[in-house]
Amino acid sequence: MAEPFSTQGRPLVVGVNHRSSSMMLRDRLFVEDRALPEFFERLRLSGVGQALVLATCDRIEIQTIHDDHQAAVQGIIKVMAAHGGVSPADLDGQIYTFSDAEAVRHIFTVPASLDSMMLGEPQVFGQVKASHKIAQNRGMIGGELEALLQAAYAAAKRVRNETTIGERPVSIASAAVELARELHGDLGRCAGLLIGSGEMGELVAENLISAGLGDLTATHPTEAMAENLARVLDCHVASFESLAKLLVKADIVLTSLGTRRHVVTADMITASLAKRRRKPIYLIDAAIPGDVEPAVNRIDGAFLYDLGDFERVALEGRATRGIEAEAAFGIVDAEVAAFLLGRAERTAVPALTGLRRHFEAVREGVLAEVGDDADKATRLLVNRLLHGPSEVMRADAARQEDWNTVERILRRLFDLGGEDGDASEKEE
Repeated sequence: MAEPFSTQGRPLVVGVNHRSSSMMLRDRLFVEDRALPEFFERLRLSGVGQALVLATCDRIEIQTIHDDHQAAVQGIIKVMAAHGGVSPADLDGQIYTFSDAEAVRHIFTVPASLDSMMLGEPQVFGQVKASHKIAQNRGMIGGELEALLQAAYAAAKRVRNETTIGERPVSIASAAVELARELHGDLGRCAGLLIGSGEMGELVAENLISAGLGDLTATHPTEAMAENLARVLDCHVASFESLAKLLVKADIVLTSLGTRRHVVTADMITASLAKRRRKPIYLIDAAIPGDVEPAVNRIDGAFLYDLGDFERVALEGRATRGIEAEAAFGIVDAEVAAFLLGRAERTAVPALTGLRRHFEAVREGVLAEVGDDADKATRLLVNRLLHGPSEVMRADAARQEDWNTVERILRRLFDLGGEDGDASEKEE
């Protein structure tokens, strides 16, 4: 197969995610909506003319098309570092880059939710689409990147339609909602508190809202993240410093920070329950590792469930998770291969167009010279078409510069048969 990126813009991905970096760094690099115009302008000034900026709680990633990957990576890292108020050296060991075919595969896996902390979560598709629209509005999506993204969306839809990989995480969220109803009854009379912006926490919050949750407040150690989360969920926002007061008002507490520290402790819940006159608190710890101190489980009136608990509720789907993921990756790999093949085939178009134009010019010159004498015209046409290539081939053979490769290509292009070049026997 021809090299698919030899004559066209080359796909490139630069970013940090939940596997490559610390949450502290991701919080610094997070690009809120109001900062995107300046961020795009900085990318333009760095020489990046096409870019999709995907900023979620689990990843901050730039997907682009660029001919010079080394220069583009350096420029993007500088832009990200400047935005986050850190030095480019602070990103060492925490940033990832994908080029060419690897970049294509990565771009395909993201909207298919195969690169998420929780495989199969549906909201990431919408996040990519929303980021795509913003980039379009800023004039940052060219034809090459548009074609790549549309192919990625098609692959994601196949994964969603042809596998059940999205059902298991949804069943986890549904189990969380069902337990909330069992404990509190009418959710319309309940107040919820969402701490953090992890994908699973956001999914459970969306399900609680759909189930009729009366009120929801979002908070986060990073104010911009809290405000963005509140916009996405259309809920209230509150300062993280007021967490103790927020816990008193909350009937349902949903945590999704994953800072590797307990942000909700047993002492905090004990104090909250005392002020709530022992009205129970339902805690959903959707972080990995957990945000809630395990000792909370021993407090009367506190009901703590983590993702492991909800996974046990959805035990039936556990056995099929690996199978579905394998099937989903199979779909993505097939779509990536088709995309790369189509792109590789298109790389030959300019050369073929030039060859046809050259042949036509020679034909017209011959006809103008000999008129209607068909025998003379065809002999002269053959001689002139072969003259230039013959001179180049003789020179290459004399210099022994990859002559064997040239000969193999020549025989294949014109079906010249074996090493003896006896094509006449084949034609007979």
